[in-house]
Amino acid sequence: MFRFVSALTALSLVATPVLAQKAPKDTGEAQFRALYKELVETNTTFSAGDCTLAAQRMADRLKAAGFADSQLTVFAPDGRPKDGGLVAVLPGKDPKAKAILLLAHIDVVEAKREDWERDPFKLVEENGYFYARGASDDKAQASIWTDLIIRFKREGYTPRRTVKVALTCGEEGGGHVNGARWLAQNKRDLIDAAFALNEGAGGNLDDKGNRIAHTIQAGEKSSFSFKIEATNPGGHSSRPVPDNAIYELAKAIGRVQAYEFPVQMNDTTRAFFTRMAPIVGGEQGAAMTAIVANPNDKAARAVLSRDANNNAILGTTCIPTMIQGGHAQNALPQRATVTVNCRIFPGETPAQVRDTLAKVVGDAKVTVGSNVAIDRVDPKAAPPLTPAVVGPIEKVSQAMWPGVPVVPVLQAGGTDAPALIAVGIPTYGVSGLFYDPDLGRLHGLNERIGVSSLMEAREFSYRLVKIYAEQKD
Repeated sequence: MFRFVSALTALSLVATPVLAQKAPKDTGEAQFRALYKELVETNTTFSAGDCTLAAQRMADRLKAAGFADSQLTVFAPDGRPKDGGLVAVLPGKDPKAKAILLLAHIDVVEAKREDWERDPFKLVEENGYFYARGASDDKAQASIWTDLIIRFKREGYTPRRTVKVALTCGEEGGGHVNGARWLAQNKRDLIDAAFALNEGAGGNLDDKGNRIAHTIQAGEKSSFSFKIEATNPGGHSSRPVPDNAIYELAKAIGRVQAYEFPVQMNDTTRAFFTRMAPIVGGEQGAAMTAIVANPNDKAARAVLSRDANNNAILGTTCIPTMIQGGHAQNALPQRATVTVNCRIFPGETPAQVRDTLAKVVGDAKVTVGSNVAIDRVDPKAAPPLTPAVVGPIEKVSQAMWPGVPVVPVLQAGGTDAPALIAVGIPTYGVSGLFYDPDLGRLHGLNERIGVSSLMEAREFSYRLVKIYAEQKD
């Protein structure tokens, strides 16, 4: 045995110099890091930033990689020179094959230097993480998409399908014009595609760094706010009467609090609960299985509702977020108003939710309305999870992270996907980015993403898009 091991050792020593002569494949990681750093360090907040500048810098990198001017469109909405973005096109071989669109937003939420441990607009690599505002949301994905087509170009790779990248501003809602919606309404042909890939999903890590699941976003709830308002003639506070606008509003709020919208299911949430049940296990897992079998199972709902994440996707939710009332401390209130923000399940309309709230309030003295033209809102159902979309994600995920399940999710928050879905471009969230339980501190202090997570997501996206790019319709 000793001589056998010694012989293997000797053989390996002989072979090592030969193997060492093979240099590892250069995937362009250094260039990717430089691109990522430049994008992250270009301030794109509403207060002090410039999305158009960030878009132009990415266009410059694409042009240096060999893209023609005709393949790069830097745009800005009229009158908003800093709210711009970029659409880049890598033409495919088959003019009849519909394109793939890779979407990411480049604006970020505000960040105050005095609150952060590090300068939020300087990319810092520390303890295995990248720290900066936008290090994750969403400049990680924007950098991956931009780098991806640069890699394709440098390799001399011509895909069967055209691959498009759209970097847009305004997703965070801080005051910018929403670029994805602007493109959908004004440059629909420029972004036309069979489907789009976007943010909105990723991988989940436990507190020990173990991978739990890799998710695909298919659909999201829409956000719509209502005003519930009570009015009254008022009067002097020294002469109180039972009929009081604040009392009436308080009773209305109590009724909204007590009401639960019915459980709703679609293909995405059924798949989510079905696949997560064995992973979660225990009482929660059993409740997931039960709610899929019977959405009217009150006991299962009660268990799932204890977890805010599960509760958020069981159906429409409405919650008071702002309140105001009265006009003087010595006067009876003439008006009292509460803003109720609803996250509406895909396929349900704001008008239906308004009618439900009016019935729940059940008081002729209290109105339920909105500052938005409610009948103009046309919510779309979640895009279908077809084998052509899901299959490649599962294939690449299992190759990179064997045994980690791929789980569809309905996003309770918001992304730019609805703007594209509204004009007939099915949009899915998938990234390959795995997040700690703190979700990368998105929108919070000291935002971060794991260095290894970012590099793996870059490789995941590269492999995935190559599969899609060669698919036949």
